[in-house]
Amino acid sequence: MKAALTLAALAAVAHAAPAATFLPGPRRVLLPRLAGLAADGEVALTFDDGPSAASTPHFLRLLERHGVKATFFLLGTEVLRAPQLTRAIAEAGHEIGVHGWDHQCLLRKSPWRTHGELLDTRALVESLTGIRPRWFRPPYGVFSAASVASARSLDLTPVLWSTWGFDWTEGCTPESVHRRVMRRLGRGGTILLHDSDVTTGNGAWRATLAAVPKILDDCRRYGLRVGRLADLTLPPTPPPQPGAEIAPATARSVTAKKSRWSGVR
Repeated sequence: MKAALTLAALAAVAHAAPAATFLPGPRRVLLPRLAGLAADGEVALTFDDGPSAASTPHFLRLLERHGVKATFFLLGTEVLRAPQLTRAIAEAGHEIGVHGWDHQCLLRKSPWRTHGELLDTRALVESLTGIRPRWFRPPYGVFSAASVASARSLDLTPVLWSTWGFDWTEGCTPESVHRRVMRRLGRGGTILLHDSDVTTGNGAWRATLAAVPKILDDCRRYGLRVGRLADLTLPPTPPPQPGAEIAPATARSVTAKKSRWSGVR
């Protein structure tokens, strides 16, 4: 019994170990690529939790006015609710990343469920836009071991952020979002904001919408180029570690999955 409990404890630790990358300080120093740090003067603007019919169109219009492209990390459940909006994001030249199927913490999900949901979300976005997502950012920025392995097997590059606006909180304002983003941006990196309040319902996206022009103005003032994650010059990818792949029995055919979403319009 003691040996079984020890093994269970070790398995739980291994499952949760990648969650430590959530800590921003160590991430910036030890894992600069995961933090979205880039060459001097380059900034990626990213948005999480969409698409939302109530808020995302406002961000698309704003970005169009400023001539800026961004990366949107979408939830599969929200893509199902707004397929036309998902297409509009891609057609406007923005990049789409996978944020998971829903916004549940991945530490609460089995490896098989995690892999299936990442595959589902990637296939759904590809079936709607014709473009296969390249990036993966987990809900809450918390990875599980299974999500890291699944992302690798699905050719999804994990990425978090180097600065964020705390723009999901009840009391956030345009000023607080702008101030927090610029405080840690430095000479470049990846900005995390939210174009949807699907997880909170508190309307905080309005503060974000008002903060984005101030952020873009400051970036231009400091000579920073703002764009998509694909436009960044990221540090080299570390070599894969042994044993990080998903077993073939847990992976399903992308072609088969795409047919599942063929009726989504």
